[in-house]
Amino acid sequence: MRRTALSIGLVLLVGCKSSAEQAPPPVAPVAKAPEAKKPPPPPPGPTAADAKAFADRVNADLKQLLSDWERAEWIKSTYITHDTEVMAAGFHEKVLAYTSQAIKEATKFDGLALDPDTARTIALLKVSESMPAPNDAAKRKRLAEISAQLESIYGKGKYCDSKGACKDLGELSKVMAESHDYSKLLDAWKGWRTISPEMRPMYSEFVSIANEGAKEIGFENLGELWRASYDMTPAEFEAETDRLWGQVKPLYDQLHCYVRGKLAARYGKDKVDPKGLIPAHLLGNMWAQEWANIYPLVEPYKGAADIDVTKALNKKGFTPVKMVKMAEGFFTSLGMHPLPDTFWERSMFTQPKDREVVCHASAWDVSYDNDLRIKMCIKVDEEDLITIHHELGHDYYYMYYHTLPVLYQQGAHDGFHEGIGDTLALSVTPGYLQKAGILGPVKKNEKALINLQMKEALDKIAFLPFGKLIDQWRWDVFSGKVPADKYNEAWWALREKYQGIKAPVARTEADFDPGAKYHIPSNVPYTRYFLARILQFQFHKALCEVAGHTGPLHECSIYGSKAAGDKMKAMLAMGASKPWPEALKAVTGTEQMDASALVEYFQPLMGWLEEQNKGQQCGW
Repeated sequence: MRRTALSIGLVLLVGCKSSAEQAPPPVAPVAKAPEAKKPPPPPPGPTAADAKAFADRVNADLKQLLSDWERAEWIKSTYITHDTEVMAAGFHEKVLAYTSQAIKEATKFDGLALDPDTARTIALLKVSESMPAPNDAAKRKRLAEISAQLESIYGKGKYCDSKGACKDLGELSKVMAESHDYSKLLDAWKGWRTISPEMRPMYSEFVSIANEGAKEIGFENLGELWRASYDMTPAEFEAETDRLWGQVKPLYDQLHCYVRGKLAARYGKDKVDPKGLIPAHLLGNMWAQEWANIYPLVEPYKGAADIDVTKALNKKGFTPVKMVKMAEGFFTSLGMHPLPDTFWERSMFTQPKDREVVCHASAWDVSYDNDLRIKMCIKVDEEDLITIHHELGHDYYYMYYHTLPVLYQQGAHDGFHEGIGDTLALSVTPGYLQKAGILGPVKKNEKALINLQMKEALDKIAFLPFGKLIDQWRWDVFSGKVPADKYNEAWWALREKYQGIKAPVARTEADFDPGAKYHIPSNVPYTRYFLARILQFQFHKALCEVAGHTGPLHECSIYGSKAAGDKMKAMLAMGASKPWPEALKAVTGTEQMDASALVEYFQPLMGWLEEQNKGQQCGW
């Protein structure tokens, strides 16, 4: 410490005797300490202008990154090799890394007063990744690897029987659809599920890493993140799906009761308990999700104005491309644009013979800039004609919102996207098929109506509980309610509860039956399909009213109605730029999803089923 002159003088006085004559020593002036420098002001916090610039940058960056990944995914899905898997995983990892960092960066704008567009863009960003990656680079890479491997295991899956004969999913599904031999059905059902046990440890690892990524961006788990993407809280959304299921469950219960009785009569009460659960392999579909293929076993009135669309398509010489052209014609009849030339050049319509592909039908905009495509292994039959309409519904959604920023390039919610094509499919009525030159005159009578509604219900009504339970299982897995050693037990508990079906043979935790369904290994959220089955009827009723239809809802076709097309285009063009209640209101006039139109549509069948089921013990 530096000593001043004043302090030295004081020390001398203390050391000498006091003297009146002694003069006090001179005192030097005290030096003034220099003023301390003021710290610089803290940098200003992020502003609303910063948030807008951030949102614009993220939209631009994501468009390029997502386009690169989509192109790699297209190649991997249409040409499955080790190299294409690695390539797709690499591009996916880049998307995961960027999105995770952008989501974390977005939190610095929390609490700011933002303009509506910026606020919505940032909100959509935070829930945009169905598989968020952790910050840890090694875990992020592993997540991308697991994702690619799981989907490829599914895509390459084959069942080889004891004689060495191998069948892929398409061939096994053909057995499920066409055979009524109990043993052959059981063999195909069990055979496909031999592909999924190896997925189980990978899926458990996937859950752990993806949950870690979800927590890093502010969610308890991946399921909570998924449910947060519906412009309501996760708890509110789960309650909403329960409410909608409650509206349609009475109709499903009546259908289940009738079908169970018919199957018991066909296969015997020793194989199908007329008061219990239906064995899952007897419903004409590998997952018992839709039951249309068992129509011959449950047909209400044999031969009453039987409409065999598959037979008619083949008789008329329809090809896969001609079927797609027909579906395009439905959209253009509403005043919508034709599909771009590149769609016809770049789509995959049939299964190649020289390579492995993922045949699961899907729609694409590879560049997020109207590079529209579908990927299907099209069969010339009624089921694929409907599927084509559904997939083109996705493509037309892409078409009408492709000029929006990339985070707005999605449905108002994901159920909207799935519902659009199905809405058009409801207009594929006998009357429309006559106009398209596929069917001749169809005599209208009550028996024919019940037969037609039964066909539709076996598809649309039978699907509803399956559409709900897939994500219910995953929500429970992601939350930890269902641990890894209870995966299969929980899966079958939900299938029994919601669908009233059971595994036809004993299953254990050595199995991984959820992995035998595409959307589990590919990590595609599934509640969208449940919502779509309900929204399509709500959309259909509203569009029929605009088109001027006045008869029963099940008779309406909006084919050729430009007014209905204008209403639909207005909603499609919104993408996700507004909360889904606003998009719903643009078409229906209401902001609440509602299943009453579905119930109205199937009212003739519901009355008939109740009459048929009198005296039966329905339920399970």
